[in-house]
Amino acid sequence: MIVEIPDEKQMERLGASFAEVVSSPVLIFLQGDLGMGKTTFARGFIRYLGHQGNVKSPTYTLVEPYTVGGGMVYHFDLYRLCDPEELELMGIRDYLQDSISLLEWPGRGAGVLPAPSVVLSFRESGSGRQVECEGDSATLRLVEERFSG
Repeated sequence: MIVEIPDEKQMERLGASFAEVVSSPVLIFLQGDLGMGKTTFARGFIRYLGHQGNVKSPTYTLVEPYTVGGGMVYHFDLYRLCDPEELELMGIRDYLQDSISLLEWPGRGAGVLPAPSVVLSFRESGSGRQVECEGDSATLRLVEERFSG
């Protein structure tokens, strides 16, 4: 599934569409260059689940936890990760159990991270962004219905 996203509002709406259909445990990879909308997608996702506060990029903290709807959402950003083994030291597998995890820059954790349920690839497209979605076909079908409806 490929989605054309003209602006920030629609990127947040795409995030909300995913949040509406996934359930814990799920691991979603967000890949793409800087400024492509990964954190904006995460903001829409996390706010849809009920978080009222700020959703910021975890570039310097590596992970931002959110308690929403009685469960946990972890937003990871591995951009500044020096070595994938650092993920083992921080207990990455504990974070991924029974939670929803959105993970930016997954390539930096290669060899340590488990396979994701969904991979979203963000790139420039004309005056907006294009998001290519791969993974669980039932999930992607539901997201497409909600996003286009």
